Amino acid sequence: MFLSVFDMFKVGIGPSSSHTMGPMVAAARFLDLMRASPFEFHGLRASLHGSLAFTGVGHATDRATILGLAGFLPDTYDADQAEAVLQANRDTDLLRPEGLPALSFNPREDLRFDFGPNLPGHANGMILMATDAQGDVILQETYYSIGGGFVMTEAELAEGKDTNDGPPVPYPFHTAEEMLQMAETSGKTIAEMKKANEIARGCPESFAKGAARLWEVMNGCIERGLTTEGILPGGLGVKRRAKGIHDALVAERGMNLNAPHTINDWMSAYAMAVNEENAAGGQVVTAPTNGAAGVMPSVIRYWLDHVPGATTSRIDEFLLTAAAVGGLIKYNASISGAEAGCQAEVGSAAAMAAAGLCAVMGGTPEQVENAAEIALEHHLGMTCDPVKGLVQVPCIERNGLGAIKAVSAASLALRGDGQHFVPLDVVIETMRQTGADMHERYKETSLGGLAVNVPNC
Repeated sequence: MFLSVFDMFKVGIGPSSSHTMGPMVAAARFLDLMRASPFEFHGLRASLHGSLAFTGVGHATDRATILGLAGFLPDTYDADQAEAVLQANRDTDLLRPEGLPALSFNPREDLRFDFGPNLPGHANGMILMATDAQGDVILQETYYSIGGGFVMTEAELAEGKDTNDGPPVPYPFHTAEEMLQMAETSGKTIAEMKKANEIARGCPESFAKGAARLWEVMNGCIERGLTTEGILPGGLGVKRRAKGIHDALVAERGMNLNAPHTINDWMSAYAMAVNEENAAGGQVVTAPTNGAAGVMPSVIRYWLDHVPGATTSRIDEFLLTAAAVGGLIKYNASISGAEAGCQAEVGSAAAMAAAGLCAVMGGTPEQVENAAEIALEHHLGMTCDPVKGLVQVPCIERNGLGAIKAVSAASLALRGDGQHFVPLDVVIETMRQTGADMHERYKETSLGGLAVNVPNC
């Protein structure tokens, strides 16, 4: 199994990696399919299924699908250009993707939300179609947005296609047990093994440049969130709080308030800043998803700002370790809220952040595995029940608490010797089973939990 750091951590836009970024990526893939086809196309259609339908409006899935069919991609997204294209589509019922003729697309008729049974492959399914001059479908593909911005076609999912395409890697661990065995045999850290795998598929220079950009975008997102006030879009009237909390913490510096727990407030402010930016449709890094994007940056920022001896030169070690753990979770369970609830999103993010922090704090591979296990274990069973289908309540605060749990898990692991009762592999499998048993109303459909017990207006 190989999953690159740059697959796990992708620069994109809010509010959702599975519901916003995934559909945009799927639409871009469909355009490539059309460009390679001998047919002459005149129009486009799309249908959204499962969680993409139930919470699509709150997650801007409709908007992302239209922009994807117009040729936009998450990592090069330009907000002003996007607004111009959407307005032109509303005015003309046309989309003009590069390399294709102008294509008819009436968003009121050609984009359908199907609230029937899920498509068979995954809870996040969509069907994209291209039509001829008579309006008959002459090209069609089914895509699944499987979490974290990852997209697979129906055929790829059926074939069990994984991320092993490419040259062999020196440390191909599939489980945490294998990872620890390889670390012991090689004498390398988890980050060193992961970096060797990355370099086998790329080059040291491109890795260093890419890792630096990831932190630049993460930290930039924190800074924007800490300096921005206002009401988040979507109709719930949720007020941005990160700036106010941060301003109060800065003002309290140096005051003898006898409140050591304020360090938790710092972590919450960092995490909430990211997720408020995500909720507003800003630029974020999937870590491993948009809905859980605040945990990792918060813990890194906590380490840099509040832990003596921390240095930005070791951020790549943090990211490499976190990505190794995230890859194990994705490969053996899920990082999709629509598939396994929020345990798969914030739980996975907390496990990844705990592992990364433990590593840069000098933890052994065994302590790193223990840190990830503690963090994930204490998110088991967490539901995904966003109010009004928006990535706001309870998602924003949940990232703050996920960051706090990650730091606590790393601290506990560092207090031990790495030996513990429940292996990380067992917790990952338990999370998978719990997700399979969880009723779909608690898996990003907004049909249960807080989503129905809190007034939506």
